Amino acid sequence: MQKGLADYLEKKRSVFARFYFLSNDELLEILSQTKEVRNVRPHLRKVFEAIADLEFAPDDTMWAMISAESEKVNFVKKIDPKDRNVEYWMGDVEKMMTTSVRSVLHKSIEDYLERPRTEWVKLHAGMCVLNGSQVHWTYDVDKAIREGGVPGVQKYLEELNS
Repeated sequence: MQKGLADYLEKKRSVFARFYFLSNDELLEILSQTKEVRNVRPHLRKVFEAIADLEFAPDDTMWAMISAESEKVNFVKKIDPKDRNVEYWMGDVEKMMTTSVRSVLHKSIEDYLERPRTEWVKLHAGMCVLNGSQVHWTYDVDKAIREGGVPGVQKYLEELNS
């Protein structure tokens, strides 16, 4: 019987590799709650490094992910877990996490050029601010090097310090 259970859990883990982060008991708890998708919430932090919770609609579709710092990122499109095994719809959460973060990051990088930095920082998730700032800083340093060499970089440094 133990061998059969171990094989069953291994099969589930082979479909969704993030299940390897869970103990057998935790995985069994998730798998036994397949009809109650919201019951995965206590395990999200172990399965996904940056997701503390998911936002559910009344019909159990998932619309957003929420970080431990309470920053919310809306999904590009909803995830519907209805009539699907947990390992499959959690795989969809993983894919949607990547797609949605890429989308909000791209929007924040574009938005950087549209508004004052002090306002921009408050409007976007922390990771988008960090990454978006680095994208624009890298572009500006490259431009300073190409257009002015060392004096161009020194001028850019003075601009940043001011």
